[in-house]
Amino acid sequence: MYMPPHSKLRLDPQDEYNHVPEAVSNYNESAYFNAFDSARGIGAWMRLGNRLHEGHAELSCCVYLPDGRVGFMHQRPKIEHNETLDAGGMRFEVVEPFRHLRVRYEGELLLMDDPHAMADPSSAFKRYPKRPASIALDFRGVSPMHGGEIVALDGSPIVLDPERAVYRGHIEQNMAVAGHIAVDGLRFEIAGHGYRDKSWGPRHWHSFYWYKWLPVTFGDDFGVLLSIKGRKGQPHHVSGNVLRDGRYEPVIDGRIETDYDAQHYPRAFTAQVRTAERSYTLTGKVGALVPLRHRSVAGGAGDYTRITEGITEYRCEGRSALGMSEYCDLMVDGVPISVREAVAR
Repeated sequence: MYMPPHSKLRLDPQDEYNHVPEAVSNYNESAYFNAFDSARGIGAWMRLGNRLHEGHAELSCCVYLPDGRVGFMHQRPKIEHNETLDAGGMRFEVVEPFRHLRVRYEGELLLMDDPHAMADPSSAFKRYPKRPASIALDFRGVSPMHGGEIVALDGSPIVLDPERAVYRGHIEQNMAVAGHIAVDGLRFEIAGHGYRDKSWGPRHWHSFYWYKWLPVTFGDDFGVLLSIKGRKGQPHHVSGNVLRDGRYEPVIDGRIETDYDAQHYPRAFTAQVRTAERSYTLTGKVGALVPLRHRSVAGGAGDYTRITEGITEYRCEGRSALGMSEYCDLMVDGVPISVREAVAR
């Protein structure tokens, strides 16, 4: 998390619940969960974001099936309030703040044997069938909560530029997960691990220049989060945590070397992660990958923003687990800005 000068973090269990929306057109309150059962080879992620002043929510649901197919849905159901995260058949429920949450989805997923088809979503939605899906997952925290709301040193709210802001507050946590995922008549009992976050405040998607986000939970006792954000004309911002035996080791430095395919989709990577206590080598092999995009606004720095969401086989410290890898870039002439920067150096 990037901290402006003269600010601090305020962490409050009440932030698990929805906030009174700020009077900015792009106010966003969203939560994200991912879940993986490494033994069964299945994974999923779900996101629901309220855009109250725009009159809709942003719903995304993605399931990575063991046979390589991917079920995906994105829609913008109408909403009239910001009291809950509950729209379009998806619901997130807080059972106990910082400890226990529930995720439910009853709806349809576009079932794809080539998830790269989502690079052209209009074509993909015409090409592939929609199939019924049911997801019911319970998430329980296995780590402390990380993050909070960015406030001034005296605890007062800070002023944000809504055209540049990404969030006012952001919290994250390693999770254990249990429940089921069913798609098109196939049902999978889930007993595994995942990661979740929540954010609130003004969000302008094109405020992202580029970032690489690697969250993985190997077990109740071990997990790694490495986040590297590129900022135009400024040094990269490195953050994250390593979970070991119930406590966090804050990441103080990190770098990622990525192997890309011809379309600049990540295929594999090696990340070096350093805390004050030790160094870690985290490797990832990316499996099925879904490319998502947000159209640029007039006068934007790139043609559009692309986010790749890939199920990833992670290895670290002799352990392995499935997790997510998420790469976000402004795209210029079909090339990610982070790749352009790397070539230029």
